[in-house]
Amino acid sequence: MIIVKLMGGLGNQMFQYAAGRRLALLHQTELKLDLNWFARISPVITSRKYELGAYPIQATVASAEDMRTIMPTKLPAILSRLIVQLLPRRMHRYVVERQYRFDPDILSLPDDVYLDGYWQCPNYFDDIADTIRDEFTLRTEPGPKNHQLAEEIMRTESVSIHIRRGDYVSHPTHRRLYASCSREYYQSAAEMIAGRVRQPNYFIFSDDPDWVRKNVISVNPVRFVDHNGPDRACEDMRLMSCCKHHIIANSSFSWWGAWLSHNTDKIVIAPANWFRDEKLSTRDLIPRQWIQL
Repeated sequence: MIIVKLMGGLGNQMFQYAAGRRLALLHQTELKLDLNWFARISPVITSRKYELGAYPIQATVASAEDMRTIMPTKLPAILSRLIVQLLPRRMHRYVVERQYRFDPDILSLPDDVYLDGYWQCPNYFDDIADTIRDEFTLRTEPGPKNHQLAEEIMRTESVSIHIRRGDYVSHPTHRRLYASCSREYYQSAAEMIAGRVRQPNYFIFSDDPDWVRKNVISVNPVRFVDHNGPDRACEDMRLMSCCKHHIIANSSFSWWGAWLSHNTDKIVIAPANWFRDEKLSTRDLIPRQWIQL
Protein backbone atom coordinates (compact mmCIF):
# COMPACT_ATOMS: atom_id res chain seq x y z
CA MET A 1 0.00 0.00 0.00
CA ILE A 2 1.19 3.49 -0.92
CA ILE A 3 -0.36 6.48 0.83
CA VAL A 4 0.12 9.95 -0.63
CA LYS A 5 -0.75 13.15 1.17
CA LEU A 6 -2.88 15.46 -0.98
CA MET A 7 -2.72 19.20 -0.44
CA GLY A 8 -3.10 22.40 -2.41
CA GLY A 9 -5.17 23.04 -5.51
CA LEU A 10 -5.97 20.82 -8.48
CA GLY A 11 -2.52 21.06 -10.11
CA ASN A 12 -0.71 20.18 -6.89
CA GLN A 13 -3.06 17.26 -6.25
CA MET A 14 -2.28 15.95 -9.75
CA PHE A 15 1.47 15.99 -9.11
CA GLN A 16 1.03 14.20 -5.79
CA TYR A 17 -1.27 11.58 -7.27
CA ALA A 18 1.01 10.96 -10.27
CA ALA A 19 4.05 10.31 -8.06
CA GLY A 20 2.08 7.97 -5.81
CA ARG A 21 0.47 6.19 -8.76
CA ARG A 22 3.85 5.45 -10.31
CA LEU A 23 5.15 3.92 -7.07
CA ALA A 24 1.95 1.91 -6.58
CA LEU A 25 2.23 0.49 -10.10
CA LEU A 26 5.87 -0.42 -9.46
CA HIS A 27 4.83 -2.57 -6.51
CA GLN A 28 1.46 -3.66 -7.98
CA THR A 29 -0.22 -2.42 -4.84
CA GLU A 30 -3.03 -0.11 -3.74
CA LEU A 31 -2.77 3.68 -3.79
CA LYS A 32 -4.51 5.48 -0.93
CA LEU A 33 -5.09 9.23 -0.59
CA ASP A 34 -4.74 11.04 2.71
CA LEU A 35 -7.26 13.90 2.53
CA ASN A 36 -6.84 15.22 6.08
CA TRP A 37 -5.06 18.39 4.89
CA PHE A 38 -8.31 19.74 3.43
CA ALA A 39 -10.01 19.71 6.82
CA ARG A 40 -7.38 21.95 8.35
CA ILE A 41 -7.76 25.73 8.41
CA SER A 42 -4.63 27.85 8.71
CA PRO A 43 -4.02 31.55 8.08
CA VAL A 44 -0.72 30.73 6.34
CA ILE A 45 -2.23 28.54 3.62
CA THR A 46 -4.92 29.06 0.98
CA SER A 47 -8.04 27.00 1.63
CA ARG A 48 -8.59 24.33 -1.03
CA LYS A 49 -10.84 21.34 -1.67
CA TYR A 50 -10.25 17.82 -2.94
CA GLU A 51 -10.73 17.86 -6.73
CA LEU A 52 -9.49 14.55 -8.14
CA GLY A 53 -12.90 12.91 -7.74
CA ALA A 54 -13.85 14.30 -11.15
CA TYR A 55 -11.30 11.96 -12.76
CA PRO A 56 -11.21 8.14 -13.11
CA ILE A 57 -8.19 7.83 -10.85
CA GLN A 58 -7.13 4.48 -9.43
CA ALA A 59 -7.04 5.25 -5.73
CA THR A 60 -9.21 5.20 -2.64
CA VAL A 61 -9.29 7.38 0.46
CA ALA A 62 -6.94 6.25 3.24
CA SER A 63 -8.68 5.26 6.44
CA ALA A 64 -7.40 5.86 9.95
CA GLU A 65 -6.44 2.17 10.07
CA ASP A 66 -4.48 2.51 6.81
CA MET A 67 -2.59 5.44 8.32
CA ARG A 68 -1.77 3.47 11.49
CA THR A 69 -0.49 0.56 9.39
CA ILE A 70 2.23 2.69 7.83
CA MET A 71 2.73 5.18 10.66
CA PRO A 72 2.12 3.23 13.88
CA THR A 73 4.13 5.61 16.06
CA LYS A 74 2.29 7.64 18.69
CA LEU A 75 4.93 10.33 18.67
CA PRO A 76 3.86 13.84 17.61
CA ALA A 77 3.94 14.18 13.83
CA ILE A 78 6.68 16.82 13.83
CA LEU A 79 8.94 14.62 15.99
CA SER A 80 8.26 11.59 13.78
CA ARG A 81 9.29 13.60 10.73
CA LEU A 82 12.55 14.63 12.38
CA ILE A 83 13.38 11.06 13.36
CA VAL A 84 12.81 9.56 9.93
CA GLN A 85 15.08 12.15 8.34
CA LEU A 86 17.95 10.65 10.37
CA LEU A 87 17.38 7.20 8.87
CA PRO A 88 18.65 6.01 5.49
CA ARG A 89 15.98 6.65 2.85
CA ARG A 90 15.57 2.89 2.24
CA MET A 91 14.34 2.53 5.84
CA HIS A 92 11.75 5.28 5.64
CA ARG A 93 8.05 4.61 5.81
CA TYR A 94 7.13 8.29 6.19
CA VAL A 95 8.90 9.95 3.24
CA VAL A 96 9.13 13.73 3.35
CA GLU A 97 10.17 15.66 0.25
CA ARG A 98 13.67 16.94 0.98
CA GLN A 99 14.07 19.44 -1.81
CA TYR A 100 12.20 21.05 -4.67
CA ARG A 101 14.39 19.33 -7.27
CA PHE A 102 13.94 15.78 -8.54
CA ASP A 103 14.96 13.09 -6.05
CA PRO A 104 15.72 9.81 -7.91
CA ASP A 105 15.54 7.82 -4.65
CA ILE A 106 11.76 8.24 -4.74
CA LEU A 107 11.56 5.99 -7.81
CA SER A 108 12.99 3.03 -5.89
CA LEU A 109 11.17 3.37 -2.57
CA PRO A 110 9.78 0.12 -1.11
CA ASP A 111 6.13 -0.74 -0.67
CA ASP A 112 4.19 0.51 2.36
CA VAL A 113 5.32 4.12 2.43
CA TYR A 114 3.65 7.47 3.00
CA LEU A 115 4.60 10.31 0.63
CA ASP A 116 4.51 13.85 2.05
CA GLY A 117 5.47 16.51 -0.47
CA TYR A 118 4.56 18.29 -3.69
CA TRP A 119 6.63 16.13 -6.11
CA GLN A 120 6.44 18.76 -8.86
CA CYS A 121 8.61 17.03 -11.44
CA PRO A 122 7.56 14.96 -14.48
CA ASN A 123 10.51 12.59 -13.86
CA TYR A 124 8.44 11.00 -11.11
CA PHE A 125 5.89 9.70 -13.62
CA ASP A 126 7.34 10.03 -17.14
CA ASP A 127 7.46 6.26 -17.59
CA ILE A 128 3.69 6.00 -16.99
CA ALA A 129 2.76 9.20 -18.87
CA ASP A 130 0.06 7.49 -20.97
CA THR A 131 -1.58 6.08 -17.85
CA ILE A 132 -1.57 9.48 -16.17
CA ARG A 133 -3.07 11.16 -19.26
CA ASP A 134 -5.86 8.57 -19.36
CA GLU A 135 -6.62 8.93 -15.67
CA PHE A 136 -6.65 12.73 -15.91
CA THR A 137 -9.40 12.61 -18.55
CA LEU A 138 -12.64 13.84 -17.00
CA ARG A 139 -15.33 11.25 -16.34
CA THR A 140 -18.11 13.42 -17.80
CA GLU A 141 -18.61 15.07 -21.17
CA PRO A 142 -18.47 18.87 -21.28
CA GLY A 143 -21.71 20.85 -21.14
CA PRO A 144 -22.98 22.73 -24.21
CA LYS A 145 -20.99 25.92 -23.64
CA ASN A 146 -17.72 24.12 -22.92
CA HIS A 147 -18.31 21.73 -25.82
CA GLN A 148 -18.83 24.62 -28.25
CA LEU A 149 -15.73 26.41 -26.96
CA ALA A 150 -13.64 23.23 -27.16
CA GLU A 151 -14.62 22.83 -30.81
CA GLU A 152 -13.57 26.42 -31.51
CA ILE A 153 -10.28 25.85 -29.72
CA MET A 154 -9.53 22.68 -31.68
CA ARG A 155 -10.27 24.12 -35.12
CA THR A 156 -8.01 27.16 -34.68
CA GLU A 157 -4.34 27.74 -33.91
CA SER A 158 -5.34 28.14 -30.29
CA VAL A 159 -2.99 29.47 -27.63
CA SER A 160 -3.89 29.23 -23.96
CA ILE A 161 -2.66 32.04 -21.73
CA HIS A 162 -2.94 31.50 -17.98
CA ILE A 163 -2.67 34.52 -15.70
CA ARG A 164 -2.81 33.71 -12.02
CA ARG A 165 -3.37 36.40 -9.40
CA GLY A 166 -5.61 35.36 -6.51
CA ASP A 167 -3.51 34.28 -3.53
CA TYR A 168 -0.29 35.20 -5.37
CA VAL A 169 -1.13 38.86 -4.81
CA SER A 170 -3.53 38.75 -1.85
CA HIS A 171 -1.99 36.16 0.48
CA PRO A 172 1.10 37.40 2.39
CA THR A 173 2.83 34.00 2.49
CA HIS A 174 2.37 33.28 -1.22
CA ARG A 175 3.24 36.83 -2.19
CA ARG A 176 6.63 36.37 -0.52
CA LEU A 177 7.22 32.94 -2.10
CA TYR A 178 6.06 33.26 -5.71
CA ALA A 179 7.23 35.66 -8.36
CA SER A 180 4.53 37.53 -10.25
CA CYS A 181 4.54 37.10 -14.03
CA SER A 182 4.84 40.54 -15.56
CA ARG A 183 2.98 42.12 -18.44
CA GLU A 184 6.30 42.07 -20.32
CA TYR A 185 6.54 38.29 -19.89
CA TYR A 186 3.11 37.71 -21.40
CA GLN A 187 3.61 40.24 -24.19
CA SER A 188 7.01 38.76 -25.14
CA ALA A 189 5.63 35.23 -25.03
CA ALA A 190 2.69 36.20 -27.25
CA GLU A 191 5.06 37.84 -29.73
CA MET A 192 7.21 34.71 -29.77
CA ILE A 193 4.15 32.56 -30.50
CA ALA A 194 3.04 34.97 -33.25
CA GLY A 195 6.46 34.63 -34.87
CA ARG A 196 6.15 30.84 -35.02
CA VAL A 197 2.43 30.19 -35.44
CA ARG A 198 0.28 31.37 -38.31
CA GLN A 199 -2.91 33.16 -37.21
CA PRO A 200 -2.81 32.36 -33.49
CA ASN A 201 -6.04 32.65 -31.53
CA TYR A 202 -5.58 33.45 -27.85
CA PHE A 203 -7.72 32.05 -25.04
CA ILE A 204 -7.08 33.68 -21.66
CA PHE A 205 -7.73 31.80 -18.43
CA SER A 206 -7.46 33.73 -15.17
CA ASP A 207 -8.80 33.84 -11.64
CA ASP A 208 -9.10 37.64 -12.04
CA PRO A 209 -10.38 38.20 -15.61
CA ASP A 210 -11.67 41.73 -15.00
CA TRP A 211 -8.26 42.93 -13.83
CA VAL A 212 -6.54 41.12 -16.71
CA ARG A 213 -8.78 42.77 -19.30
CA LYS A 214 -7.58 46.18 -18.14
CA ASN A 215 -3.98 45.59 -17.20
CA VAL A 216 -2.09 42.70 -18.69
CA ILE A 217 -1.79 41.98 -22.35
CA SER A 218 -2.79 43.19 -25.77
CA VAL A 219 -3.37 40.33 -28.21
CA ASN A 220 -5.85 39.74 -30.96
CA PRO A 221 -8.04 37.79 -31.54
CA VAL A 222 -8.62 36.98 -27.89
CA ARG A 223 -11.29 35.17 -25.90
CA PHE A 224 -11.59 35.35 -22.12
CA VAL A 225 -12.65 32.00 -20.66
CA ASP A 226 -14.38 33.02 -17.45
CA HIS A 227 -17.71 31.19 -17.37
CA ASN A 228 -16.70 28.09 -15.36
CA GLY A 229 -15.61 29.80 -12.16
CA PRO A 230 -13.41 28.47 -9.34
CA ASP A 231 -15.69 25.54 -8.52
CA ARG A 232 -15.20 24.02 -11.98
CA ALA A 233 -11.45 24.35 -12.38
CA CYS A 234 -11.28 20.93 -14.00
CA GLU A 235 -13.42 22.23 -16.89
CA ASP A 236 -11.01 25.11 -17.48
CA MET A 237 -8.11 22.68 -17.41
CA ARG A 238 -9.84 20.48 -20.00
CA LEU A 239 -10.31 23.50 -22.28
CA MET A 240 -6.72 24.58 -21.70
CA SER A 241 -5.46 21.11 -22.64
CA CYS A 242 -7.41 21.31 -25.92
CA CYS A 243 -5.32 24.32 -26.99
CA LYS A 244 -2.49 23.71 -29.45
CA HIS A 245 0.03 26.02 -27.75
CA HIS A 246 0.46 27.44 -24.26
CA ILE A 247 1.77 30.41 -22.34
CA ILE A 248 1.70 29.28 -18.74
CA ALA A 249 1.99 31.11 -15.43
CA ASN A 250 4.20 29.96 -12.57
CA SER A 251 1.35 27.69 -11.60
CA SER A 252 0.94 23.93 -11.44
CA PHE A 253 -2.57 24.43 -12.84
CA SER A 254 -1.42 25.74 -16.22
CA TRP A 255 1.58 23.38 -16.14
CA TRP A 256 -0.88 20.48 -16.27
CA GLY A 257 -3.06 22.24 -18.84
CA ALA A 258 -0.04 22.36 -21.15
CA TRP A 259 1.31 18.89 -20.28
CA LEU A 260 -2.05 17.21 -20.92
CA SER A 261 -2.26 18.70 -24.43
CA HIS A 262 -1.98 15.98 -27.07
CA ASN A 263 -0.54 18.30 -29.73
CA THR A 264 2.86 16.81 -30.56
CA ASP A 265 4.00 20.13 -32.11
CA LYS A 266 2.91 22.31 -29.21
CA ILE A 267 4.90 25.36 -28.20
CA VAL A 268 4.89 25.87 -24.45
CA ILE A 269 6.37 29.01 -22.92
CA ALA A 270 6.98 29.07 -19.16
CA PRO A 271 8.34 31.81 -16.88
CA ALA A 272 12.01 31.45 -15.99
CA ASN A 273 11.35 32.81 -12.49
CA TRP A 274 8.86 30.57 -10.71
CA PHE A 275 9.82 31.67 -7.21
CA ARG A 276 11.19 34.87 -5.75
CA ASP A 277 14.03 32.89 -4.17
CA GLU A 278 16.49 32.16 -6.99
CA LYS A 279 17.85 29.17 -5.06
CA LEU A 280 14.62 27.31 -5.85
CA SER A 281 15.38 26.13 -9.37
CA THR A 282 12.70 24.97 -11.80
CA ARG A 283 15.22 22.97 -13.79
CA ASP A 284 13.45 19.68 -13.01
CA LEU A 285 9.93 21.08 -13.26
CA ILE A 286 9.95 22.44 -16.82
CA PRO A 287 10.24 19.80 -19.59
CA ARG A 288 13.25 20.46 -21.78
CA GLN A 289 11.07 20.89 -24.89
CA TRP A 290 9.38 23.92 -23.29
CA ILE A 291 10.75 27.43 -23.60
CA GLN A 292 11.62 29.42 -20.48
CA LEU A 293 11.33 33.16 -20.84
